[in-house]
Order: sequence, then structure tokens, then C-alpha cells
Amino acid sequence: MSKELTLEEIQNFEGKYPKQLWYLFLVEMWERFCFYGMRGVLAIFMVDMLLLSDKEANLKYGAIQAFVYAFTFIGGVFADKILGFKKSLLFGGIVMITGNFLIGLDPEHFFYYGITLSIIGTGFFKPNISSMVGELYKEGDSRRDAGFSLFYSGINIGALLGGALCVYLGKFHGWNLAFFAAAAVMVIGIVIFLATKKSLAPIGNSPLMHLEPKKRGTREIAVYIGAALCIPLIHAMIENTDYTDYFMYAIGPAALIYFFFELSRQESSKVKKKLIAALLFIAFSIIFFAFFEQSGGSLSLFAKGNLTDKLLFFTIDPNIVNNVSNAFFVILFAPVLGLVWVALSKKKLEPNTVIKFGLGFLFLAGSFFILYSTKFFAGPDGITSLNIFTSAYLIMTLGELCLSPIGLSIITKLSPNRLVGMMMGLWFLASAYGQYAAGLLGANMASPNENATNLEKLNLYTDGYYQLAIYALIAGVVLILISPIIRKLMQEVK
Repeated sequence: MSKELTLEEIQNFEGKYPKQLWYLFLVEMWERFCFYGMRGVLAIFMVDMLLLSDKEANLKYGAIQAFVYAFTFIGGVFADKILGFKKSLLFGGIVMITGNFLIGLDPEHFFYYGITLSIIGTGFFKPNISSMVGELYKEGDSRRDAGFSLFYSGINIGALLGGALCVYLGKFHGWNLAFFAAAAVMVIGIVIFLATKKSLAPIGNSPLMHLEPKKRGTREIAVYIGAALCIPLIHAMIENTDYTDYFMYAIGPAALIYFFFELSRQESSKVKKKLIAALLFIAFSIIFFAFFEQSGGSLSLFAKGNLTDKLLFFTIDPNIVNNVSNAFFVILFAPVLGLVWVALSKKKLEPNTVIKFGLGFLFLAGSFFILYSTKFFAGPDGITSLNIFTSAYLIMTLGELCLSPIGLSIITKLSPNRLVGMMMGLWFLASAYGQYAAGLLGANMASPNENATNLEKLNLYTDGYYQLAIYALIAGVVLILISPIIRKLMQEVK
């Protein structure tokens, strides 16, 4: 019988990446295939199959995505305190498979129940796999950023495959096949995790290993029962988005109170300053994701009704382009941008993490100015250029590459080990508020008139994108101006 690895042995790996990172990369890739496949079809499915208006579809899209990310905060806390990352991930994956399979059986009647299960499953899965990646490295290990960059590429390979296949299956072969495909690939991810989890040794084990198995089991079962009791509550809030508003008004303040409670328990002033810096990154990420996540809502509906199907020399469905462009450009340009940072670092010109966040907003502003410009290339039928639309995604992706990959890494660097799960949950909760705001922004851009022409819809959407461009520009400038203050709070963390 082989001896179990210790944490020190795992963290003392040779080379650039630990072997466990590749296993987690594959698990995350298939989970993101499932997630982004589902996300890419949500808005168009609700308009085509559930016959919702653009405004209603935007609101429900925002609500669904908000609950997905809000539940990651809850999942992160329960993993930290009771389940451990491994059991949390396994439970979440099984619930996600069940949710997508249920929708696949009858998309029209089981949609809300299936989505509810997917929300709960993702909440238990998503923050904990990122936390395990962070634990593969010792504090101060310079290879951590490279590890998160590789992990991030796994996210985008999954997003690219899922985004293309699920939209294609849903629009051209039946919505049930899109959701069955999402369930099937999640099964692959869980099988890979079960086959490789021994290599993680103590990483992700329950924090209650010191308790008797019976006591530990009772607490774990209580978590599972609590998750089941959330099903009718989340179902009701998605069906009626007014309830979503009340939930979002409550969960944010509650999370902040819990954060400040944990902050007050820290004895070290250095740790406190780092946690405040992490909170500032999280706050700015809300604004970023509110704009960036138009991709699954308003931009999905804009692609459905206002774009040609000609991209360069190809004919392609504009919703597939909308759903895969970001992931494609990330895979293409992430290594290039990495080389740029390395070259600048050698010349001692590499911008610090805070400045990179600010640059992310400036790129984001540029992308929305380009989306606004599509109105000048439209015909009288309100149909405009897919090429210009895609170029906006290129600029938007460069903005994301300045923020998202280092965002995951910086939160783990600034957080003490005991609070990593909670802080990752807060990071994803910020995404929840971004998604929620994205839905509200998209709904405000949508025409209140269901009989509006394509040209009227085009003008409303593009004018909305112009406003987002201005706000993103302001946020980027402010972040760059206050960067010295945030850097001081971060101390030795780069």
C-alpha cells in the first residue's frame, strides 16, 4: 500500500506545475463546459422556448447567474467549516448533473427546477476547486501565478467547447440535447476527480477530521439537508425576480457583516490590511462583471436579432460567435499577454496588480465604444456587422485578461489559509452582484415594446453600450489614481 503524500511533499514539486494541477485543470475544464454551455443558451432559450420578452429574459438571466455566484459564497463557507473542498466539490458536481439532466428530460416544464439544482451544485463546486489550486503552492511561491494561468486556460477551453456545442445543439437540433450534453460532460469531470483525488492527499479534507466520524457525519448531512431545503426558495425567486431583489439586498450586507466579524478576529494588523485590500479588489470586480457579463444577456439577444451571419469569409450563427469569442481570444492571447508582462518585468516596467485591474476597465470601455459604433454600420433592417461585434470581444477579452486570472490568484495570496474558501466565495459573490446588475442593465436597454423593430432595438442597445463605456472609463481612471493606497495595504504581496 503506497504511503499518502504530505502537504509538504506536494508543495515541494519540481518544475513549473504540480501534477495535481493537471488533474484539477481537467475537472474544471469539463465543469466549465457544462456551466458555459448552459449560460450561453439561457437568454435565447427563454425567449424562443419559454416565450419571454427580451426584458424578462434579461432579468431572469441576471437572477439565475446572480444565484449561481451567490451560492458560491455559501458553498465556500460550508467547505471551510464542515465539508472540506473534496466533499463539497463532489456533492456540487452530482447536483449539477441532476439539474441539467432534469432540464434535458423536459426543457419547458422542468427548466426552473433544473436550473435551481444547477445553481446549488455550482455553488458547492466552483469556489472549492479554485481554493485547492491555491493550496498546491507554499506561501510566496512565485510559480502560483503561472499555475492559476494554466488553470484559467482550462476554464476557457471548456467554455469554448461548451459555448459552441450547446448553442449549436439547442438552436438546430433541440434544447433537450443542449442540456443533456452539459450533464454528460459533467459526469466526465466527476469521474476524473474520483480517479485522481487521492493525489491531493490532505488538500481539501474536512476541517472536522479531529471529530468522531459520527459527529462529523451528522454535520455533513445537515449541510446536505440545508441545501435541499433551499430548492423551493431559489425556485420561487427565479420564477418571480422581485424576490431576487430582496435576496440580493440581504445576502450582500450579511456577507459583509461576516467578513468584518472574521476581520475583527484577526490579531495581526498585517493580515487585516491584506483582507481590506482583497475587499477593495472584490468591490471593483462587481462593476467590471456588471458590464462584462452583458455577454450572456443583452449581447446574446443583440446577436440573435441584430447581427449578420457573415464573419470574415465564413457563415456562422452569431449566437455561437457571441458565446465562444471570449474563450477563443483568451486561449489565443493569454500566452501573448503573459510574454508581454515578462518582457516588461525584465525592464522593470511591468505594471502592478492594481494598475492591471485599472487597465482592464480601460479595455472594457474601449470594447463598449466599439459595440456602440455598430449602429453606424447597420442597414434599415437593424442588422449590423458581425465582424465589428467580434472585434469588440477581442478588446473586451484583453480587459478580462488584465483582471480575472490575477483576480483568483491575488485573493488567495491576500487571504490567510483558514479564510481562503470564504474569500473565494466573496470573490464569486461579487460576480453574483455583477450578474444581478448585468441583468438589470440589460433589461433597461431592452425595448419595453414587444413589437419594436430591429432598428429600434439596435438603437436602444447601442445607446446603452455607450453609457457603459463611459462608466467603465471612469472606474478605470479612479482605480489607477488610488492604486498607491491599495498597494500599501497589500504590503509584500505582488
